[in-house]
Amino acid sequence: MSYVTEFPAATPEDTRQHFLTRLRVETDCADVHHAITHQEQDFVLLHVVGSEAMFARRHLPGAIHLPHTQMSAERMQAWPDGTLFVVYCAGPHCNGADRAALKLASLGLPVKIMIGGITGWEDEGYAFAQGEA
Repeated sequence: MSYVTEFPAATPEDTRQHFLTRLRVETDCADVHHAITHQEQDFVLLHVVGSEAMFARRHLPGAIHLPHTQMSAERMQAWPDGTLFVVYCAGPHCNGADRAALKLASLGLPVKIMIGGITGWEDEGYAFAQGEA
């Protein structure tokens, strides 16, 4: 018996539910890039870590700099009810997007994390924007 088979595989229905749940809370760089470049952006993209200067140097096109530490019920009222927020941070080594997603969900707002963050965006070869949002 190998480490692969030490634990039995989940049932197909358990597997389906697992991945459906992941896709409800995550998106990836390719999907975000496609939405942005094909004028299909039906979400607000939030850059949730770092300073204004860091954001100005490099961020995803169309992103708004809103660190998770500055998110509040009052601040989030700037968007209509039901707005989907997509949050991203520096990359797999950063938990800023997790913190932002938790905060937004705790405020009753729909949110997805863009897995990979800036690192993933760069790895895909996608262009960054500069300057203020």
